[in-house]
Amino acid sequence: MATIEPAGPRVFPLGNAPYTVDDLLKFPDDGNRYELFNGSLLVSPALTPLHQRVIFRMQQILDEALPPDLEPLSTVNLRVTDRDFYIPDLVVVREDSVETVGLMFSPRDLLLAVEIGSPSTSMHDEGLKSLAYARAGIPSYWRIEPGEGPALYVYELNDYAYDPPAVYKAGSVAQLKKPCPISFDPGVLVLGRN
Repeated sequence: MATIEPAGPRVFPLGNAPYTVDDLLKFPDDGNRYELFNGSLLVSPALTPLHQRVIFRMQQILDEALPPDLEPLSTVNLRVTDRDFYIPDLVVVREDSVETVGLMFSPRDLLLAVEIGSPSTSMHDEGLKSLAYARAGIPSYWRIEPGEGPALYVYELNDYAYDPPAVYKAGSVAQLKKPCPISFDPGVLVLGRN
């Protein structure tokens, strides 16, 4: 079967950039993750099984360590501005905000944002998202890179920018203080159930 290359630029059902969060809500539910950075569309494919495993393991670790008034949630909507919208892989929020927030959290609700790197998102997670989350005032940002053993990169907010990250490799124990005291070996994040 032959395929035909498109004759012109790809047109989305709602026109061209810059997009707003209201535009994004009209996009089809097609299995992709649509995010906005300054009105530009970021599209990521559905999560791989390993990506889902790392999210689940990290959520379990956080759930066991967090005090009762904090809760870890996966893949929530984060509206920063009308033209900035993200879907972090994992966040930590105050438990009472879960009861009051509707469709979207705001940056002030988040104590921690976590992104799991993949071949299609690593550059965004390392550069764009660390910049965006810092400017939004999210106190802590963790980036987990499964392909590095895995490695955990921990960014802490200092005014409106993150300090250079502390890096924890598989086989070493990350001993962290925010959003609560927590210790774990990043290597456990990729292990199977056996």
